[in-house]
Amino acid sequence: MLPNPFEKDCPTRQILDRIGDRWTVLIILTLSDGPQRFTDIGKRVEGISQKVLTQTLQSLVRDGMLTRTAYAEIPPRVEYELTKLGRNLAETVAYLDRWAREHIDEVIKAREAYDGVSA
Repeated sequence: MLPNPFEKDCPTRQILDRIGDRWTVLIILTLSDGPQRFTDIGKRVEGISQKVLTQTLQSLVRDGMLTRTAYAEIPPRVEYELTKLGRNLAETVAYLDRWAREHIDEVIKAREAYDGVSA
């Protein structure tokens, strides 16, 4: 039997929370372009703090979505890359990204219409 995310103790709720997080989505999209260093991810994902970036990357590594590779160099270099599981998720996230870009004008118009009515 498949897990049921509508049940309060179902572990799929945790992963839905993870992949529904805006920072996760943006990091996954960023890493779709290939391996990246921590600082490069932080520069691309504007508005994310170093603390939240660190926590999100650690969670994605823990969940098997990313690999973290540390190179013994001076200065130290660390790269993050999508795993097979992460690349599979990236395909789904890319659809959401495309949908958002294609429909943002409609969403803005709906918001304006709603705000005009409820004002």
